[in-house]
Amino acid sequence: MAVAKKSPNTEEPAAPEGPIADFSKAQELDAYRMMLTIRRFEEKAGQMYGMGLIGGFCHLYIGQEAVVVGMQMAMKEGDQVITGYRDHGHMIATGMDAKGVMAELTGRTHGYSKGKGGSMHMFSKEKGFYGGHGIVGAQVPLGTGLAFANRYRGNDNISVTYFGDGAANQGQVYESFNMAELWKLPAIYIIENNRYAMGTSVTRASAETNLSRRGLSFNIPGVQVDGMDVRAVKAAGDKAAEWCRAGKGPFILEMLTYRYRGHSMSDPAKYRTREEVEKVRTMHDPIDMARHRILERKFASEDELKKIDADVRSLVNEAAEFATNDPEPDTAELYTDIYR
Repeated sequence: MAVAKKSPNTEEPAAPEGPIADFSKAQELDAYRMMLTIRRFEEKAGQMYGMGLIGGFCHLYIGQEAVVVGMQMAMKEGDQVITGYRDHGHMIATGMDAKGVMAELTGRTHGYSKGKGGSMHMFSKEKGFYGGHGIVGAQVPLGTGLAFANRYRGNDNISVTYFGDGAANQGQVYESFNMAELWKLPAIYIIENNRYAMGTSVTRASAETNLSRRGLSFNIPGVQVDGMDVRAVKAAGDKAAEWCRAGKGPFILEMLTYRYRGHSMSDPAKYRTREEVEKVRTMHDPIDMARHRILERKFASEDELKKIDADVRSLVNEAAEFATNDPEPDTAELYTDIYR
């Protein structure tokens, strides 16, 4: 088990040593395109929020793209994904249509939840995505339930449940861990440790800051992973998926990652310095690192990467245009999809 050490005189954890997947040209380019799509989508969502086109809350995934992209590369058809409220990246990574996601953000008819769920509550059973959940930690028992359904049906599907370092301190998380190990459920728990639970550093809120160890009292194995390197995420995801599919029970992956923006669009993020953010952007950005690898290995030229960026920007702009012009739901929709 790789254990990250604290870098001297800083709260920033050093990247853990662990296996790195050897990507083919196709894998490297596909991962790069998907991470870039998530980045550009979130940048556009931030712009539209500032223009008043997106209401309510909006939690951006900028900086954490390698986590979902690497994990999706380790999954197969039939596996399920569930997460919290920082969820747009997960939707795009599972293959949900950018137009439908953006339409939901803007509260329009053709959004994934008919314009009634907004940023935090979108679903796509077809893509195996079960939300977007606004209550901190609420998705963890639900993800455990998905794993129970897989075990009950006797298939070899796994449930991947994402939650953050803040949610890692919730009691329902540990109740879920206990049941998952007791019943040997095929559940991968992904702790996206972006270092700040809203505005509180993980070092101020958690007595045990190595969150991969949170399952030890339940005999659940866990490892820390460099969540800024999509190859490291893929390698760890492969190991965890193999463990779960073999009937050995749950597995915990702590992804050491970082969010560049505030907790939500209303957060000025004054609890950290600009220098801290810039250091990560400059030295450990997941997309920049992938770009450098592609160029070094001559998988693509500068012009070819510019073409990928142009294609991605066009896709995102089309999604924004669609969402802006899509009609708002009819008032009759207020009375549909309600459980009484």
